[in-house]
Amino acid sequence: MNSLMAMDRSTDLRPGRVTLGSGITLSWAEQGDQAGVPLILLHGYSDSWRSYQPLMDALPATVRAVAVSLRGHGDSDKPRAACDAPAMANDLVEFLDRLGIARAVIAGHSMGSLVAQRLAATAAQRMLGLVLLGAFRTLRGNPEIEALWREVCALADPVDPAFVRAFQQSTLAQPVPPDYFEMVVGESLKLPAHTWRSALRSQIDEDLGKLPAIQAPTLILWGDKDSICDRAGRQALQASIPHARHITYAGAGHALHWEEPARAASDIAAFIETLRTP
Repeated sequence: MNSLMAMDRSTDLRPGRVTLGSGITLSWAEQGDQAGVPLILLHGYSDSWRSYQPLMDALPATVRAVAVSLRGHGDSDKPRAACDAPAMANDLVEFLDRLGIARAVIAGHSMGSLVAQRLAATAAQRMLGLVLLGAFRTLRGNPEIEALWREVCALADPVDPAFVRAFQQSTLAQPVPPDYFEMVVGESLKLPAHTWRSALRSQIDEDLGKLPAIQAPTLILWGDKDSICDRAGRQALQASIPHARHITYAGAGHALHWEEPARAASDIAAFIETLRTP
């Protein structure tokens, strides 16, 4: 990959593809100084690395921001094999190896937060820190998710754009730029029906309670209008990581970093700075 050159942040985006030992090819992109602190960005259900572009643009150039489309999503391969958090976490360990990253700050939104928490619990030696956005400990018994599951079970290819648009709109409490929202919908339409089902079922069935406690420095960002993770869900998550720092975004929804990318980037950058201090 070409070395980083002095350039405007809007042009400092380096996309790539990597094929893992399993045969799965992942699509990803990075931005910032390759010698900087690595920040790995994991997207939510049906999204892709592109959902992090506004946040990446707002990060300081000293951060090496790497956003990856998890298996089944975006332009990454979409196997019929399970798109679950354990498989995604295994993919991520090898992905870090391929990029030559020994330790990183791992940030996960929604589904990506389950992958990030699993990685923090099972591969603690790879963690510099953990950032959880719109995160939860479990989706079991969540009425919003139960209703979504019934809809997803009925999906057929090609997936109805009206369903995708309504789903993505439901994650927002504040407006986002129309062109950005259309991009998000377009990325979600890349998922076949079997990935919608597999990825959601695995999130519902995920049991983080059986994993070791998370010891990595942790930042939790939560919008108080989150339609998927309510206050009780946020409190359960925070109770599972007692040392975590928590910041509430008043008026923000589940996709708080879409709604307020500059603020989220600032909070994450400030968190990374604390990791530099002995």
